[in-house]
Amino acid sequence: LESSLLTQPWASVRFGESTFLAKVCFRDTGYILLISDLSSVWYESADAEAVGQRSKELNKRLTVHVSSFLNHLCNLMCPLLAGQPGATTAFSCHCSASGLRLHVKSELSGLPFYWDFHCCPAPLEMVFRHLVRPLIKMNLALHCQVQELISLLLQKDAEIEDYRESGATLSRDRLRTEPFQEETFQQNFVAKVGSGAS
Repeated sequence: LESSLLTQPWASVRFGESTFLAKVCFRDTGYILLISDLSSVWYESADAEAVGQRSKELNKRLTVHVSSFLNHLCNLMCPLLAGQPGATTAFSCHCSASGLRLHVKSELSGLPFYWDFHCCPAPLEMVFRHLVRPLIKMNLALHCQVQELISLLLQKDAEIEDYRESGATLSRDRLRTEPFQEETFQQNFVAKVGSGAS
């Protein structure tokens, strides 16, 4: 399950006034949920037996096979992660020193349906594998991409300058651009990121 979770994208979700990043993977054999507020990271991994036991405790009137139960949970969580939670589904969460509890209230077969995800602090290796390493890799990839684009812009400026020196003129003046200034670009970018972060 956790190896399958690695391929799932992070999604931004909001519970009340709090925003989280979350990803989840469901199978007939259970599920694994990873959720973070970028200060802490929590997770829950539950197999079919644990899901069956909790479903009996929370939904005494429902008699549904565990695989159908997991499928229903998946159908509630996936729209939430896609930014389109169901109109009849309510999510709430509570953080404490011991972990995070995500409460789900919905319907199944016309009856009230309840579920609690009991998330505990994620181990460091899981945090590195799912959050830190991908972010560092993406940061490095974006840095390389920016450097390549800067190089292309400087080459284009040199090419345009060569055309100008050869006597070429623009047929449409609105297409005229100022030469690219890498240092100014970097300073403006840092200033924008800084103002956005605050």
